[in-house]
Amino acid sequence: MPRVIHFDLMSEQPEKLVEFCAAVFGWKIFKWDGPMEYWLVGTGDKTQAGIDGGIGRGKPVDQVVLTLDAANLDAMLAKAVAAGAKVVQPRGPIPGVGWFGAVRSPDGNLFGLMQDDPAAK
Repeated sequence: MPRVIHFDLMSEQPEKLVEFCAAVFGWKIFKWDGPMEYWLVGTGDKTQAGIDGGIGRGKPVDQVVLTLDAANLDAMLAKAVAAGAKVVQPRGPIPGVGWFGAVRSPDGNLFGLMQDDPAAK
């Protein structure tokens, strides 16, 4: 069963959102050294239950995007489509991290799907 592994928050002024989340929630936030403007969010001690996430530059969405672990991204995308979802972001690489895709469920919820692969380019 796929587990929720990540959340994403978007902001047109991500630096301000980074400052807000660090000040209010005490999250540890670091700018990612990757090909897009993105901050990695640590929400707590790794010995406690919970997930970490990220902050990206873009228009805020009306919901938090949950990203689920996908052992086989292509199979999970196909399974989602068969269940009535629409693919809103086809499979694509996040260099050095893995493969990402996103679907919108029949009722409009957005789900990210991530297949780990450090060799992704």
